[in-house]
Amino acid sequence: MSRNARITGQVEYREGDGPALAIRPGPVQYDEGDDDVTLSWHDGDYRGSTAMPRADWQRFVESRDIELLD
Repeated sequence: MSRNARITGQVEYREGDGPALAIRPGPVQYDEGDDDVTLSWHDGDYRGSTAMPRADWQRFVESRDIELLD
């Protein structure tokens, strides 16, 4: 079941070995797995999603760059 959060700071992810990409501030939905957290978001007509390692997720939550809403 997806839960809600808000990006409030600089949150980045990588697609494979590519460069770091920013997730724009605003609402996101997330699903927690054993090893990672899957985030999804809408930016106009664009829909984005990524699987983020749990350690990165925790770092962003602790630094308050991601605010948990649920």
